[in-house]
Amino acid sequence: MSISKRKEQEKIEMHKKILDSARKIFLEKGYEQTSIRNIASEINYSPGSIYFYFKDKSKIFHELHKEGFRLFLSQMKALDSIQDPYERYKALGLVFIRFAQKHTDYYNLMFLVSDTGKSEGEGFQIAQEAIEHLSGVIQQCQDQGRFQGLNNKYFTLMTLSLVHGICSLYCKDRMSGFFEKSSEELMLHGYETFIALIESK
Repeated sequence: MSISKRKEQEKIEMHKKILDSARKIFLEKGYEQTSIRNIASEINYSPGSIYFYFKDKSKIFHELHKEGFRLFLSQMKALDSIQDPYERYKALGLVFIRFAQKHTDYYNLMFLVSDTGKSEGEGFQIAQEAIEHLSGVIQQCQDQGRFQGLNNKYFTLMTLSLVHGICSLYCKDRMSGFFEKSSEELMLHGYETFIALIESK
């Protein structure tokens, strides 16, 4: 490997180390109590080394936010091969739930840890794209006669709120007292009950 390629590889590895460290610190301490100094301390580097890669902690937070939504959106779009939009709609809720189960750290950072900035950069745009993707699937369902008389935007919000509520309880370990069932069972059967209610109308 040439010197330039080795240096590029080292940069990539360092970038990943910083993000992995920051993810852990943000989740442990919250946004306000996280600093460049304690992110650097986690990987035994100087704060100056971090500044070489990121201007401030908000840039690191937004990079993690963006990463999570890119991964989430890719899993949503993988369902585009399902021809029936209603079957795709039901599958999207399960993607949401499985994402929270498999990528709990990302889910917490994307939805449950708040920063104080109002940045609407690429991470925000990807989040909007995910919402619009769901709204588009709901519109396709409506075009085929489902969810008639319901406002698309409000029904999109209701769907997101329901599934997000289930996932938030799971990610914050708030399900242990429900009906002596595992968290995974409660998530799945709770979502299935929501679908059953829709289908009963």
